[in-house]
Amino acid sequence: MFPKLFSPLAVGPIELSNRIISSGHETIMISEGVINDRMHAYHMARADGGVGLIVVQVSQVDPTEGDDGGMLHAFDDVVIPGYARLATEAHQRGTKVFAQLHHGGREAHRHGDGTLPVPVGPSSIPNERFLMMPRELSVGRIKDIVGYFAAAADRMRQAGIDGVEIVASHGYLPAQFLNPNSNRRTDEYGGDAQGRMRFLREILDATRAAVGPDLAVGVRISIDEQSHDGLPDEVALDAISELDRAGLVDYVSVVSGSSATYAGSHHIVPSMAHQVGYVAPRAAQAKARVSVPVFVAGRINQPQDAERILTSGQADACVMTRAMICDPDMPRKAKAAEVELIRACIGCNQACIGHYLGGYPISCIQHPETGRELTYGIVTRASTARRVLVVGGGPGGLKAATAAAERGHDVDLHEASTRVGGQALLAEKIPGRAEFGGIITNLEGEARRAGVRIHTSSPVTVDVIEGVKPDVVIVATGAQPRVPVLEMDGNLPVLTAWQILDGEEVPRGDVVVVDWRGDWVGLGTAIALGRRGRRVTLAVTGPHAGQSLMQYVRDEMTAEALELGITIVPFARPYGVDDDTVYLQHVLTGKPVMIEAGSLVLAMGHVSVDGLLRQLEGRSDITVVGVGDCVAPRTAEEAVFDGLKAAIGIS
Repeated sequence: MFPKLFSPLAVGPIELSNRIISSGHETIMISEGVINDRMHAYHMARADGGVGLIVVQVSQVDPTEGDDGGMLHAFDDVVIPGYARLATEAHQRGTKVFAQLHHGGREAHRHGDGTLPVPVGPSSIPNERFLMMPRELSVGRIKDIVGYFAAAADRMRQAGIDGVEIVASHGYLPAQFLNPNSNRRTDEYGGDAQGRMRFLREILDATRAAVGPDLAVGVRISIDEQSHDGLPDEVALDAISELDRAGLVDYVSVVSGSSATYAGSHHIVPSMAHQVGYVAPRAAQAKARVSVPVFVAGRINQPQDAERILTSGQADACVMTRAMICDPDMPRKAKAAEVELIRACIGCNQACIGHYLGGYPISCIQHPETGRELTYGIVTRASTARRVLVVGGGPGGLKAATAAAERGHDVDLHEASTRVGGQALLAEKIPGRAEFGGIITNLEGEARRAGVRIHTSSPVTVDVIEGVKPDVVIVATGAQPRVPVLEMDGNLPVLTAWQILDGEEVPRGDVVVVDWRGDWVGLGTAIALGRRGRRVTLAVTGPHAGQSLMQYVRDEMTAEALELGITIVPFARPYGVDDDTVYLQHVLTGKPVMIEAGSLVLAMGHVSVDGLLRQLEGRSDITVVGVGDCVAPRTAEEAVFDGLKAAIGIS
């Protein structure tokens, strides 16, 4: 089905078996700067799944740069054994491994003790996102850093790695030197385009000399940093053209965005709000300027999308990292023409980059086995098959049913509504979030293929359970909107966010949306109303809209809200209404805030629908387990993980 995607590709002295790439991405799975068993197992799952190339996450080359524990220590020989083991075992599976060498410059991590490092840059010009003022590098320190890159590359050669990638993307140190907006030097490392190129050229010269002829050497670069002061496109294109002419690179990996700005950072890991493959035209610009292979990243989640990009000639290989975080076996399934079996990434960013930014090991809301390969990576058959009844067909119930059936149990799932999906059916109605419904498409398909019998329009009571006589009941009955007690002095209409997302119109006038949790519900409901042409005020209990959302998603949604003219009021809780006014209370000062409005919409979180679970508690004749929101209202991620654990726990 995908002849181009599964054709080999020569990258310098290395040949990839296919054109699917897992790019460098931090996992929060290392131990004291080295690859540990957990990270090794994570990458081996992708190698087992048939990926052509794994680019290991960024490795820190400069021992003086700050490190919060998230980066590999390529400045120390201690990393060599971990890389060597990874390379050896990946090669046994037909997968090549590259290392990614990195210096953040003015974007320095905190030290392990929480103190700030001394950030550095070509000039003392800060970025707007991390609020660090860099110290201008002396020529001597620049030479030191070039040497650090070379020494790190030599360690990769010793480890048997197939190639090294220099990170000149996303506004990191090499890009800071290239960018005339951040490099104001007048010495040999600035002044003009050739001067600003010198640092990256010297890094690649030194890297080439260190690794010799048997390793591939490449550069990752942003074409369009999507930032007001970002690296100009033409400067980036000129840079890769010069590097190619000089024979310093075997490939160019094209991305978009910059870590230095809030707007640019969205594109580091673009959410479902962005079109599939939207960076491919930028890769085509690069491909027109260089003779070496061009890789491209940016919302390429399905093999058919990758095949289209490759056959159009826009790029030579596709980065599909999140596709394999969601489904490590995606390459194998695609090669076998089993496309319908692929668990498609929905671009929610919650458990992958969202976990990373929170300082937690990455995973996937659809596939919690990711990052937990050592614990949940292998499905074990149960010694005794049990009759399992799952009540509720949301994400948690579907995952529980699937995992139980895969372990050999006899599973029925009952859903009271006409279709499975739970709150995901509402989430997909949020503007720009339609892909979220893919979680149900994936989970339902997996359940049916595992042999789960799914019954819709089938509410379950204790009497039903008595008639079925299951060994195990997994209760996944979800939650419903929480409606707080308000002082009501008049007839101002009060609705819930669920009603709005289901398409109900507010009766009249301006709308106030009050949002306690700061997740997709309140902000998304405000946007939905704004798109309908309503004038909206979003009152949030926290300091800003979308407080509970992963930063990239939050910022994108907030930007749309502001473009729609939505007024955002922070630190406010609802108090009451009269005929034409919503009364709020400032959560810090306690003072009243009054907003004239024609209606009020509540996004005040949820309360568990746990009646059946409570009725079954204490039963000795059956095993009863609650999962997801019926235990405590949380998110789809926790519901799915609850479902997996419940199924694994059946004995």
